[in-house]
Amino acid sequence: MATQTRTLERNGKAPKTDVAKSWSKAITKNSVFEDKDELLDIVYWGRQVVGMILGVFFGLVPLKGVVALALFSILSCAVTYFYCVNFQGIDEEEYGGVWELLKEGFMTSFASFLVVWIIVYNGVHFDNLNDG
Repeated sequence: MATQTRTLERNGKAPKTDVAKSWSKAITKNSVFEDKDELLDIVYWGRQVVGMILGVFFGLVPLKGVVALALFSILSCAVTYFYCVNFQGIDEEEYGGVWELLKEGFMTSFASFLVVWIIVYNGVHFDNLNDG
């Protein structure tokens, strides 16, 4: 453990074996997480990916306004909840309740979603802004 800590302090990043283990646990059903933070890290980064995917999809469809924002919030929370409870089979009370799981990484995911959504929407649905 001390070696991992020193490696992390020196390099500023986790050893690759930890990332590989976390990735393996993330895609394996009913994984056992010794450390609470490991699942929360997986939820955080998973939400970033979901936010970007939804941003691309909403930009292509095109969804606009409050409907898109509400739909993003509902889908993001639903995916997170079902991943944690149904796929991983965790007891949400061990992690501080449903609210703690749902708010993990929500705002950064929302920001990623907005950036990707705006870029894709503008790129696809506005041919040339100087024609007007």
